[in-house]
Amino acid sequence: MPKEARPGSGEQAKQYALDQLRQAILRGDMSPAQRLVENELAEQYDVTRGSIRAALLELAAEGLVERIRNRGSRVRVVTVEEAVEITECRMALEGLCAAKAAEEATDAQLDGLTELGDAMSQAVANGDPLTYSDLNHQLHARVRDISGQHTAVGLLERLNAQLVRHRFQLALRPGRAQQSLSEHLAIVEAIRSRKPQEAETAARAHLRSVIDVLRAD
Repeated sequence: MPKEARPGSGEQAKQYALDQLRQAILRGDMSPAQRLVENELAEQYDVTRGSIRAALLELAAEGLVERIRNRGSRVRVVTVEEAVEITECRMALEGLCAAKAAEEATDAQLDGLTELGDAMSQAVANGDPLTYSDLNHQLHARVRDISGQHTAVGLLERLNAQLVRHRFQLALRPGRAQQSLSEHLAIVEAIRSRKPQEAETAARAHLRSVIDVLRAD
């Protein structure tokens, strides 16, 4: 957004700062444990310090930022143990969404899932783990969207936001993309076959595999 279009104060400024900070954390532009200095961020985003403080409080509620008494804020560090717990919660929710997607998907949506699966296969064949990771994220998002299970989707978006660092680390592990690909294609095939129970089982199996890899680190 051009500087002159940035709101300097008020609710719009808080929302602008919130959106910018959230995106920076989710993209990995801000690393775990990085200090978030209100004055510097206010200058960077051309908003008031109060707007930054309000945005940081909201991000703390989302689990992306932690407030340290008398020391300000920093990007929250998610330990492996927490990542495992979060993924265990995802198993139930992603399984539900996969089952609902198998029931609700239109033919056009099924074609879209197949195209994503083909693109993931190509990324693995090309030895491109970062593209694969992005497509992986897109596939999960697409399944959630197709499911129409808005409560589960909202919970998953909050949970997934805390796993960005671990997601990229997993993507770069040698051989992980190849293993993950077969798991994702199993989810796609079960949804395409309109078999809710098989779709849920495949989604749970995939996330159980993620947990195994997290614990192996």
